This record gives sequence, C-alpha cells and structure tokens, in this order.
Amino acid sequence: MKTQGSPEPDGRIEMARRIHEFDRYFSVLDSTLEYARRREYTGPDYGDGMSSQLLQALPVENRVLNLVVQEVIKRAPIDVRPQLRVEHRRNYKGAALFTMANLNYSELASRHGEGGALGFDPIAEANQLAEWLLEERVTGYSGFCGGHRHEIQHLHSKGVPSDPDIVSTAYAVKALLRAAELDEEYAKVARTATSFLVEDLNYREVPEGAKIDYHMNHPEDSYTINAAALGAGMLVDLYEYFGDEELRERATKILDHVAAVQTERGGWPYRLPASASHLSMDSHHNGFVIESFQRYRAVVDEDRYAETITDALEFYRTELFELDGTPNFDEKNAYPRDIHASTQGMLVFTREGDLEFADRILRWVLANMQVEEGQFYFRKHRHHTKQVTLMRWCQGWMSYALSEFLVASQDRPLLESETERDRTPLQS
Repeated sequence: MKTQGSPEPDGRIEMARRIHEFDRYFSVLDSTLEYARRREYTGPDYGDGMSSQLLQALPVENRVLNLVVQEVIKRAPIDVRPQLRVEHRRNYKGAALFTMANLNYSELASRHGEGGALGFDPIAEANQLAEWLLEERVTGYSGFCGGHRHEIQHLHSKGVPSDPDIVSTAYAVKALLRAAELDEEYAKVARTATSFLVEDLNYREVPEGAKIDYHMNHPEDSYTINAAALGAGMLVDLYEYFGDEELRERATKILDHVAAVQTERGGWPYRLPASASHLSMDSHHNGFVIESFQRYRAVVDEDRYAETITDALEFYRTELFELDGTPNFDEKNAYPRDIHASTQGMLVFTREGDLEFADRILRWVLANMQVEEGQFYFRKHRHHTKQVTLMRWCQGWMSYALSEFLVASQDRPLLESETERDRTPLQS
C-alpha cells in the first residue's frame, strides 16, 4: 500500500514507459532519415511513370500510351520501375517534408542531450534542403511556387515540371517558414507565394466564399477540394508569421467554401462534382482538409469551424480508420491500406491532441508496413503488399509525421489519467 507522501508508483511506471517508447520511436525516425539521406532524398515516386526512359525513347507520343505506362507502373503488384528504367528524382514536396523532419529531429535530439552524439548534422541537412527548394522553384510566375519534377499524364492534359501546383507550393512554404530560423530570407521568398495563389491560381470569390485552382492546367469542369484547403492553410501559415490581415481574410473565404461543400457524412469527395474523379472520400485527402481547418483553429479562430471539424473528425475516425489504427482507403473500401493514409492520420490526431490514437496508427504502420527499421512499403492490398519504398510517399511522410508526433509527445505533461488507460499492445 502506498503511504502518504510516497512517490506515485503508477506515475513512475508511466514515465518509464514513455521514455522507452520515445527511445524506440526516435530510433525509427533516425533510421528513416538515414535511409533518405544516404540516397540524397532521391528515389521512386508515386507518379513517376512518365520518366520511363523506354517511354521517352519512343519516336511518337500518345496520351493513351502515356496513361497505360504511368498507371501500370503505379498499380502493378510488383515494382516494374527497374525494368522500365524509370529515372529517380528528388520530389519537391518530399524535400519540404524532409526539411521539417530534420528540424524536428534536431530539436528532439537537443532536448535529450543527444545533439553532440549524432552522426550527421540535421540543421545542415535542413538548410541544404531549404536551399534546394529555392533553387528548384518554378520561375516565370507571379510569386514563389513549385511542382512535381516528373511529367504526369492526366486524362485531359499533361502536367510538366514547369507546371506548379498549390499542394507542392504550400508544403514548400511551410518548410521555408520553419527554416527561417536559419535564414530569414526563406520567409521573405515564401511570402511571395501569396501572389502565385491569387494571380496565377485564379483566386475568385463565390457566394459561399472563394475558390482557387489546383494548378495552371486544371480542367474547368471540376474543383479539387483538398488543394483549396491546403492553399488556405498556406495563407494561415503566412498570416501567423507576418500578421497580414489580407492573408487571414482570403484563407477564411476559401475555407468558408470548403466548409459549405462538406457532405452530410462529414467528409469531402476528392473533387466536385464527385463524378469527376475515380477517388471518392479517400483517407489522406480528407486528412489534408481536416488539418487545414485545425491550422486555422490554432492560429486564427477556435470557434468558426468548430462544427465542421467535429463532424469531419467523427467521419474520419470511424469510417476511415479501424479502432486499432488500421487505415481504410476510403468510406467504401478498406483496401489498399496506404502508408500515406496512416501518416496523415498521425498528423491529424496529433494536431487534435489525441496522441493515443496517433500512437495506435503508428504501431499499425510499424507492424505492417515497415520492411526493416526506417524503411517502409507503399501499400498493403488484400492479398499482397506493394513492395516498393517511395521516397516522398513513404519515407518523407513517415519522417515528418513521426517527428511531429514525437515533438507533441514531448510537449505533453504526464497526466494522472494516463496511468490507468487501456493501451493497444506494442507490436514488433
């Protein structure tokens, strides 16, 4: 029996458990970044099929053939990139994710007195990646912007590396604002992305708020919801840094429209109309939308989208994840189980302060998608696993999500209620 004034044994046990978990997860983060660093953050990417050297060598170009090669590479049960000689490149958004992951890694290491024992300098890595984001930005537009560095064949058009998009740009802006602690010039350049969004992506007001285009060649008969939400999130990031009220106003109008088109179930289709895309209310794109609203709540206004967030989280948790943290692909299909769905779920629930559920998702990933410590596979189908490690999709998102989760975990004080909670057993 515990005597009055004696230490709390449950508290000591819980603290020891958390230290053990941090050490294990930090080791995974270290290995994940090491895998990418050894390869200079270059590797296979989700939409890299058009970079097949065999396809490029053909004397003619055909839209249908482009789509066939691109989709076969994307969807084949085995990785056929080596056979089709697909060129590996550093992904723009992936570089932004690795920038932020290295900055988080440095903070975590310094907190635990491990900074001097590291075999590399994460600050130097982050700085090099931020410089690369500046060097590889797409020029010729109204402001800072970036895009995929592979050609991508769409149904109606072809995206090229000189075609910037708001999703790649938004993550690059986030990374540059984070890296501004190293060089304030990063923030100054990032601020000009507002002009890209307003002028080049056709910011326009509509009855429910405002809209923007996903990229320069987006078809006019549909609207990509998650891209708009991420654009609003970018404006919120810039507003937090610079305090420009116009940034807040534009972000609010874009999110007002996104909130207005939320379905009764609480989620969002990939595009409006929903029939304009083969994707339905898939997991990681809904996570993007929710995280954008969470960002607005944290920086601007806690109440404006409270009901929107509540309904979205209910749909997200109950229909896009299983109780043990297993991700579903969308509201209708469990498979394929995608690592990007998992990592985005970790980010959403970390932002929500629900670290227990984020931890369940992480444990599922480690048990089901990790090849060896620090290397992760792409997708788990019902009868097979797509055994390819995509540098951005797998390693970039995992390093960023895990580092954000660890930073949030270290920031949270030990709560009395934690000593008696039920936990999912740790899998290995």
